[in-house]
Amino acid sequence: MLLVGVDVAKRSHEACVMDASGHTVDQLKFPSSRTGADELVSILRKLDSSATIALEASGQYWQGLYHHLVAQGFPVVVANPLQTDAYRSTGVRKVKNDRRDAFVIADFLRIGRVQANYIPGEIIMQLRELTRYRMDLEDQIGDAKRRILTVLDRVFPEYAGLFSDAFIASSRALLKEAVSAADFAAFDLEELARLLRRASRGRLGREKAEELQEKAADSLGLAFLSTTAKVKISSLLEQVELLERQVKEIETAITRLMEQESQYLTSIKGIGPVLAATLLAEIGDIHRFSSLENLVAYAGIDPTVFESGEFTGRRQHMSKRGSPYLRRALWLAAHSTRRWNTDLDSYFQRKLAEGKPYKVAMGALCRKLLARVYVVLKENRPYQVR
Repeated sequence: MLLVGVDVAKRSHEACVMDASGHTVDQLKFPSSRTGADELVSILRKLDSSATIALEASGQYWQGLYHHLVAQGFPVVVANPLQTDAYRSTGVRKVKNDRRDAFVIADFLRIGRVQANYIPGEIIMQLRELTRYRMDLEDQIGDAKRRILTVLDRVFPEYAGLFSDAFIASSRALLKEAVSAADFAAFDLEELARLLRRASRGRLGREKAEELQEKAADSLGLAFLSTTAKVKISSLLEQVELLERQVKEIETAITRLMEQESQYLTSIKGIGPVLAATLLAEIGDIHRFSSLENLVAYAGIDPTVFESGEFTGRRQHMSKRGSPYLRRALWLAAHSTRRWNTDLDSYFQRKLAEGKPYKVAMGALCRKLLARVYVVLKENRPYQVR
C-alpha cells in the first residue's frame, strides 16, 4: 500500500510517494496541467494501483487535480492546512520547501491522522461560489456608498440627514444633478420640486425642496470642492448601480440553482432564497455533523473555553473559528426572522432584559435559529411551529 502526499501550487505540484514504513519510494515534480496529472497517474499505476493520495486544501489550485484523480479511480483525501502545519512543526529541524511539504503530507496520511475535508457536490459548489461572490459585491457596494457619504460630508454635511436613506431613488436622482450645498442653494426651486416629485413618484415635492434649500443656504459645506465632488460622486454612483445590477444577475442564477435542490429552509419565515442558498452552500451535507453542537462550532458561534489549573475564565467570547460566510448569513437571517417569528423576537428581548449586550443576545439568537436550520436539513422537511 503506497501513500502519496501532494503539495499543490499554481504552476507545478510536488508529490512524495511513501510506503507503509515511512520510506520514500519516489519524489516527483509535475506541471499543474492535465498532462502533468496524467504523468502522476502513470507512475502510480506502475508502482501500485491502490495508492491513496492526500492533497492539502491550499487556495483553489487543488480542485482541478482532485477531480481528475478521483475520475481516474484513486482514493483521494483533502487535508486541512491547519492540521498539516501543526504536524510539520513537530519536526526538530525547521525546513519549509515543496519537497518537504509533500513528504509531511504523505507521512501525515501514513500515520492515519488526516481528517478529510468535506468536498461538496457540483450544485453546492456552484452555490458556494455564487453566494460568496454576492457577499463580496455587497461589500463593494457598501464601500462605495461610504465613500459617497464622505464626499457629501465635505460639501453638504446636512444632506444625508434629509432622507431616510441617502441612496433612495429620489436622492440618487438629485445627486446626479447637484451635490454641494452651493449647488442646491442655486437650484431653481420649482425645478427642484419637479425633480423630486418625478423621482419619488409623487411622495416628495415642494416641501422637501424648500427644506433642502433652507439647509443648503445655512450649510458650511466647501463650495470650492463642488466640481471635484460632482465628478467623484457621479463615478461612485455609477459603480453602485453597476454592482447592484450584477447582484441581481447573481441572485437570478442562485434562484435557478436552488430549484434543482430539495430543501425546505425557505419554510422558515424570514429566510428567503438567497439566504437559504448561502446557509445550504456553507453547511453542505448536514449528515457530516453528528450533533447540533458540531454545527454550532463549525459556524464559529460557540463560546471560547479558557481553563488552566484551578482557573476558569468567566468572560467568554464567540470563537469565530468556523465559516465566516455561514456566520454572516446567520446574523442576517437572525435579523430577518425576528420580524416574522414572535417567539424568536421574544427570546431576543428576554436576553436583552437579562442584561446581555446586544451582540451577545444576537449570538444567542443565531444559535437558536441554527437549531431550526439543523432540524429542517437533518429531517428534510418543512419547518413546523410547535
